[in-house]
Amino acid sequence: MPAESTPEPESTPEGGRRTTRSRRRRALLVAAWSAAGVLVLGGTGLGYLYVNLNDNIRTVDIDQALGTDRPLDVDDGSQDILVLGSDTRSGSNKELGGGADDGSARSDTAMVVHVYEGHRKASVVSIPRDTLVPRPSCTDDEGVTHDAASLAMFNSAYSTGGAACAVKTVEAMTGIRMDHYVEVDFSGFRKLIDELGGVEVTTTEDIEDRDSHLDLEAGTHRLTGEQALGLVRTRHGVGDGSDLGRIQLQQAFVRALVEQVSDIGVLSSPKNLYDLADTATGTVTTDSDLDSVKDLASFAHGLKGIDSSNMHMVTMPVRYDPADGNRVLVQRKKAEQVWDALKNDRPIPESATRDTATGDAKGVVTG
Repeated sequence: MPAESTPEPESTPEGGRRTTRSRRRRALLVAAWSAAGVLVLGGTGLGYLYVNLNDNIRTVDIDQALGTDRPLDVDDGSQDILVLGSDTRSGSNKELGGGADDGSARSDTAMVVHVYEGHRKASVVSIPRDTLVPRPSCTDDEGVTHDAASLAMFNSAYSTGGAACAVKTVEAMTGIRMDHYVEVDFSGFRKLIDELGGVEVTTTEDIEDRDSHLDLEAGTHRLTGEQALGLVRTRHGVGDGSDLGRIQLQQAFVRALVEQVSDIGVLSSPKNLYDLADTATGTVTTDSDLDSVKDLASFAHGLKGIDSSNMHMVTMPVRYDPADGNRVLVQRKKAEQVWDALKNDRPIPESATRDTATGDAKGVVTG
């Protein structure tokens, strides 16, 4: 992998189409948005469907798991959400390939979403799964405590101690308390995209990756769920083959999804709406504060004013590890600029992400 152009002299860490403004006002998280639409069904006298949909939602009590040893909960009108895409190698996910077939679970995608006061704009910070970070001690779902690691891959936090450990690691890295946790699994993501009718993207070059079952010629495509999953997971088909290139594809896909989701027309059909909400609520795992359709709907309603033009998407500042080109290290000073901006509900300065490792896949996919 290429070396970063201007590495910082720092120590290794211890451890394309136009739409009107009204049509572009989307929910930031499509799963939560889908659940919000169930309110329409409730208004038609089908409120009993809430029971079925509520039963779909899986939750994790982050507050109970982590206790009081967390960053200060600042009530300034903003929100911070950890969004994970889970890489579980069992059940319906096992057939999807692209990684170890050992039944383990990993956080294949991780984003910190900061919703600014007023809920009209957001910053999204992607955390590379291959970043070497200090991982705090964590207790897993079986009650086993795992010692802290001075230097571990970021995505090992999830495989070590599940959602609570992932949140604990992010909070230790950022100094920011996560208000919510949302996790989407592979098989559910694929089904959700299919029920939305696909997502249209344009690729500026051919993408072929056998590992992620993706083969796209340069041009415009309406991706099926399987193709969309392959796109957000590919790392060998574009750029330098790093996780950083994959993150750029993920960010481009999210923008396309946010732009197009309301064009699908699901709200015109109660059946389509219910099917979509059924898939969405069965796809996500949330923190216990979002454990019902009503709570998810309220959460999504607070995000509806954010469109893709008001989403600032960046990658946590990193540099390639000179000892292992398959790993990256946090650029501490630049990362602190990112987290300090979010702590104070300010925009992320351009200087924070200038001259950092990128993965060379920018512009390969557009909405």
